[in-house]
Amino acid sequence: MYKKIEYKLITERLKEPRKFIQVVMGPRQVGKSTVVKQVLEDIDIPFRFFSADQPTAFNNSWISNCWEATRSIMAQQGLASYILVIDEIQKISNWSEAVKKEWDSDTFHNRNIKVLLLGSSRVLLERGLSESLSGRFEEIRMTHWSYGEMKECFGFNLDQYIFFGGYPGAAHLIDDADRWEQYIQSSIVEATLNKDILLDTPIGKPPLLRQTFELASAYSGQLLSLNKMIGSLQDAGNTSTLAGYIHLLDECGMLCGLQKYSLDFARRKSSIPKFQVYNNALKVIFSPLSFNQALINRSSWGHIFESGIGAYLVSQSFVHRFEVFYWRDRNDEVDFILRKKGSVVAIEVKSNAEKRTSGLEAFSEQFNPKLSLIVGDGGISAEEFLTLSPHKLF
Repeated sequence: MYKKIEYKLITERLKEPRKFIQVVMGPRQVGKSTVVKQVLEDIDIPFRFFSADQPTAFNNSWISNCWEATRSIMAQQGLASYILVIDEIQKISNWSEAVKKEWDSDTFHNRNIKVLLLGSSRVLLERGLSESLSGRFEEIRMTHWSYGEMKECFGFNLDQYIFFGGYPGAAHLIDDADRWEQYIQSSIVEATLNKDILLDTPIGKPPLLRQTFELASAYSGQLLSLNKMIGSLQDAGNTSTLAGYIHLLDECGMLCGLQKYSLDFARRKSSIPKFQVYNNALKVIFSPLSFNQALINRSSWGHIFESGIGAYLVSQSFVHRFEVFYWRDRNDEVDFILRKKGSVVAIEVKSNAEKRTSGLEAFSEQFNPKLSLIVGDGGISAEEFLTLSPHKLF
């Protein structure tokens, strides 16, 4: 069975002396539970695996019950160490307080119970971690599968990856468009909206949240002002409502609104967003074109291609903690600006020979980036770029 790079990292962390709670976070259907189960099967330490998706998991007393069951087994069998794993931890109300209580109790009584928590809602996880577990945890961030991983595991070629994205569970369905689309809609879109957002966050207009996601995903890789969105959506309310919904979609690894690069914070915040999905599958399910039709439609493929490169960049930014922007000044534009600790990289995506690249020159003159590069025609090939790790560009 294919093992992602996180397999080695999680194994190493669990073999270390007990010091931190390990928190594996990332969007739905990227293989968090699978890679953890692979580690548990191979590591020579006994474990218990619990899931908060179980009907009995209602409040944080359930967490204490999981802990007590683990301690009981450990004591009965005279085990020196044990691993406790809880999946979808963010679904339990006040989960972090219960985890803190049990972790601190084990620390005080010298119980060698190593803890691994998994979750798919970044905002709910980080809220709990910052509120109660400061200094007690480490993050292991997972994201959508890269081109290299989809190629090695499923034999994807570049065009297939650009169009169908990086969901491993849907890889074997790409030859049946209806089944593939149904999987993305039910296992990704509906599950995220209904379970990760609507179930845990007060939403005044659930239909508007769904409409916002659909419209913004369809425009992935393009600029679209919130005011124009209001004109296209039913019962849209105001821009603050839409901005809040986009923030929630971002925290669940679905969609983000890139800001214009500027040294002025206020200008960045007030800029027109450039929408970008985290996985290109979330864009193309709203396209009227099939894979083969998109390939021969130069204009449509150009948008899909740019969005596919952007999806890779924003997904990697979550793992490697760098920022992604766009830049525009009159007729000059750069598709993606990456920034980490003051170091800046400018990237122009060129899907055909007709696209101008004067924006790179204008941006370089104004901001003097560490690196400027073209991805596509006239520059580094998309296949080569998608096998690089963007954080190494800094």
